[in-house]
Amino acid sequence: MILKELNILNYRNIREASLAFGDKLNCFVGLNGQGKTNVLDAIYLLSFAKSAFTAQDSLNITHGEEMAMVQGVYSTESKEERPSLQDSKQPEDGVTTTISCGIRRGQKKQFRKDKKDYQRLIDHIGLIPLVMISPSDQQLIDEGSDERRRFMDVVISQLDRKYLDCLTKYNALLKQRNALLKKYADAGVTPDDLLEVMEWQMVEPAEYIFKARTEFFEAFKPYFERVYQQIKNEESEVPVLRYVSQLQDRDLREAYVRTRQRDMILGWTSQGIHKDDLEMRLGEYPLKQVGSQGQQRTFVLAMKLAQCLYLGESGIRSQESGQKPILLLDDIFDRLDSERVERIVEMVQGDEFGQIFITDTDRQHLTEILRPNENAKIFHVEGGRIEN
Repeated sequence: MILKELNILNYRNIREASLAFGDKLNCFVGLNGQGKTNVLDAIYLLSFAKSAFTAQDSLNITHGEEMAMVQGVYSTESKEERPSLQDSKQPEDGVTTTISCGIRRGQKKQFRKDKKDYQRLIDHIGLIPLVMISPSDQQLIDEGSDERRRFMDVVISQLDRKYLDCLTKYNALLKQRNALLKKYADAGVTPDDLLEVMEWQMVEPAEYIFKARTEFFEAFKPYFERVYQQIKNEESEVPVLRYVSQLQDRDLREAYVRTRQRDMILGWTSQGIHKDDLEMRLGEYPLKQVGSQGQQRTFVLAMKLAQCLYLGESGIRSQESGQKPILLLDDIFDRLDSERVERIVEMVQGDEFGQIFITDTDRQHLTEILRPNENAKIFHVEGGRIEN
């Protein structure tokens, strides 16, 4: 989809804004702390029904106000640019879709599509594919495997509704099993029958998640390798990305039984898809240990840009979304050398990518790198006020 209009009221430091966007490049310029990233977060909110930066909705309301509202008006790409869709959640060509989110302190947020409330917020995920690239993506390297699993989950969930349902079910059962292990470990009792029932319930969603992640990785890896080669500088760089899962070499039911006593001592579940990881290397060595800052940033950027390409082409093939994802680039240019910036900008302006939103602190720098695109729209952001 293409975001045509965005209306914001009391969202973070933006008290009021009504913005009209171009179909390709939209840029927000201003000093740090003025609200550029908050605009992108409002766009992110309309795709994922949550902020990219906080799980507590009330923290997104402007200080001193009681409510916030974000509303977006979207249109689909033309029929010439996509196949006919079987999924009824997509609007017909020529028809706009309005997504809105209302947040009030002390109340459940209200999320609507064309003035109709969602029964479940997860039913919205995938309607508006989106990829956000920001400095926080460094966590993919610096933090634990949960960040890299989240990367896979965000991608797959936008294309596969059953995956998100299985993930929700598995995580709920995992939480229950961990609580049970700790409870009975403290009591010195082994509730084998109860654990066995719970483990059987966990196996089915775990196997579906493992299969989906395996298929995703095999399809995603060529995109990553191609993008990395396009934006790298050093000829010697050989990126290696590998999906690692316990389910690759063991039966989960048997693993639960075999490790049950140890899990009771540990107080948590040591086997399952919640231990999956994406291994990142340069050649034979771990990226985190041997990669320079530039190499690490290139690796992560390649992953996120490949995510955008994968979502777009896979969505069209499966007819799940049929749209190129919206791409948000938040403050990435001052962290890369000029050659990589030029390669990235040249790449995202191509036909493989859809609508793009960029933030930067330097208007002259942004104007220079976007010079080939005369239709780029540039907005100035200062103190939460946005001017075209």
